[in-house]
Amino acid sequence: MKTLTLRLTVPIFLIFAKAPVLTAAPAHDFLADSIDAFSSSSEGTTSFRSLSIPSGGRCECLGTAGAALSDDISFFDYNPAASAVLEQTEAVVCHNTWIADSAVETVAYTTRFGNFGTGAQIKCFYVPFTEYDNYGERAASSYYSETVLTVNAAYTFLAGYTFKGITAGINGKIGWRSVPDYTDSETGALKKNSGLTQSSLAVMGDAGLLMGCNLAKFFSSREPNVHIALTAQNIGAAFTGFGEKITEDDSLPWRIGAGISYRPVRALLITTEFRQYLLADELTDLKNRAACAGCELTVTPSFSFLTGFLLQGGSPRISIGSGFSVHAVLLHLAYTFDITSSQNPVNHISLSAKLRLGDGGRAEIQKAVDEHYIRGISLYAEGSRESIEAAIEEWTEALRLNRKFDPALQAKKAAEELLAAHDDITSLGKLHTR
Repeated sequence: MKTLTLRLTVPIFLIFAKAPVLTAAPAHDFLADSIDAFSSSSEGTTSFRSLSIPSGGRCECLGTAGAALSDDISFFDYNPAASAVLEQTEAVVCHNTWIADSAVETVAYTTRFGNFGTGAQIKCFYVPFTEYDNYGERAASSYYSETVLTVNAAYTFLAGYTFKGITAGINGKIGWRSVPDYTDSETGALKKNSGLTQSSLAVMGDAGLLMGCNLAKFFSSREPNVHIALTAQNIGAAFTGFGEKITEDDSLPWRIGAGISYRPVRALLITTEFRQYLLADELTDLKNRAACAGCELTVTPSFSFLTGFLLQGGSPRISIGSGFSVHAVLLHLAYTFDITSSQNPVNHISLSAKLRLGDGGRAEIQKAVDEHYIRGISLYAEGSRESIEAAIEEWTEALRLNRKFDPALQAKKAAEELLAAHDDITSLGKLHTR
């Protein structure tokens, strides 16, 4: 239909503007070739396709470029390492109204103990399943669904004040595809366990790395403004044929990815990600890939504007949305539309509500560390031996609370070396007087 419309429209357009049409052809070919580079003949052949559907909310607004985000609970779907660097304990509920009356519901919780992070998520994709008989009458009605339970663990190694360390994380995931029973075409009665034989059980895992650093940073903060991520997701297998003969199901949507997030100023976040999808039985098929990018602008402390772009399977999508915070609750609303699959774009809306439950006292501990450090600086500035020794005590207490607080460590070392040098000079002076 699109080709026919183009043939009828171009001659009319040429009457008014011949040159633009002639010059648009190379641009059209370039765009088509670029999009085709993200398509594969094996696309759509994997099981548990819902693993590629976003839960919604903030990452949906950002075009799903979430691998390098270090401050969002949506890491379950993008990078399991992020739970070890999240600032606060969080709980979230997401609803994503997907296409064709389908929807995705997600509930997740995560918490952190020092450099260790953990959490769990349950995500369910479902769509109405209605069966009609030969006369067009409804014979059976139920839901087709895919449910995935995820358990997470992550740890930050070599974390310090200057070097923030390298964070590694893993997800253990188990999924169940539920196919409802269907009717016998002759009797009209439901066939017992007919859906069970087509249902599937998936066992899989994710792994991720996350590293932060400072680069072209134009604001003051102890947190790094650049994060780099590497991920491998949905690695595992699915099995079907329950009730008959259990066999391996179609390949899961394996994928590897790399992402970068950059915050040049406090109010602006830019994030990008590239994904390569793989088939377990055809690892050489590297044409099925995705690229995405997103931008978040914080307008006020309680309101932000977000937009994102995703090119996956040759189908570009654009998302726009906003975030609102009210006390400890953060709401994100995303509107996504597909600009190529139809003249009438496929639109869907997602909503997430996130509850921030505090940081487990980490901010209070860091505040106490800072106070000990500053008191130590003041005492050291007085210059007397007694005040320097008191400063060392303050810095020792700061290191007891946070042994990786490099400023206190360096100051304590310098003060101890100064006292040692003073003692050496005093000893030499006594020898000389003898």
